[in-house]
Amino acid sequence: MKLDNSIAAVVTGGASGLGEATARALAEQGVRVAILDRDEERGQKVAGDIGGTFVAVDVSDAASVTAALKNARDAHGQERICINCAGIAWAIKTVDRDGKSHDPDAFAKTIAVNLMGSFNVASQSAAGMMQADPISADGERGLIVNTASVAAFEGQIGQVAYSASKGGIVGMTLPMARDLSRSGIRVNAIAPGLFLTPMLESLPQEAQDSLGAQVPFPARLGKPSEYAALVAHMAQNSMLNGEVVRLDGAIRMAPR
Repeated sequence: MKLDNSIAAVVTGGASGLGEATARALAEQGVRVAILDRDEERGQKVAGDIGGTFVAVDVSDAASVTAALKNARDAHGQERICINCAGIAWAIKTVDRDGKSHDPDAFAKTIAVNLMGSFNVASQSAAGMMQADPISADGERGLIVNTASVAAFEGQIGQVAYSASKGGIVGMTLPMARDLSRSGIRVNAIAPGLFLTPMLESLPQEAQDSLGAQVPFPARLGKPSEYAALVAHMAQNSMLNGEVVRLDGAIRMAPR
């Protein structure tokens, strides 16, 4: 897929972090980008910076996703790139020190946003892509990239809900790619390690440096621009399909 102004994209969680970096990187290539997020103030600012469109959405609500994609398509046409970066991360143990078990509502919310949210957007985006004409001689119609995490493989203490949600994204990558292959729609996932997202940016510099030192090489926190660069490569390399790519500097997470 050639990245230029003939291509439209939607990026969930595009108001900050990995999603913002991806939205900016795609826009630099001329791609028409719609930012789907709950943070209207920040989302409007990023959209203004890149000449894109902001659309408010609750990815865990299928009806909200339907409305958001319609608004994005009204602005830019059918998206050919769908990037899911929206997500939440709560640290809650299965049973805490006081013997209290994990709040089932918090577990369900994490699954609803991270896993169901990615599914809602990906499946509805794919339905739109299927109706569009191919954009290459191979018959390609689009690309979906979902965001997993190294926590899908080495979840740490307190990450039972988060790891389950990200493990679900890993598990659905290949079957979704197979489901959509006859329509020329590719599906990949990226599993980031320790990245300098807003959550980690809020930590003291000493804590950031300590976390970065755990990465074998390069011994630092990942840059959101590096995630965005992998998204761009996935778009341009049509043989990348059905893959979950760890982007983590070779880290393997310890229990805590």
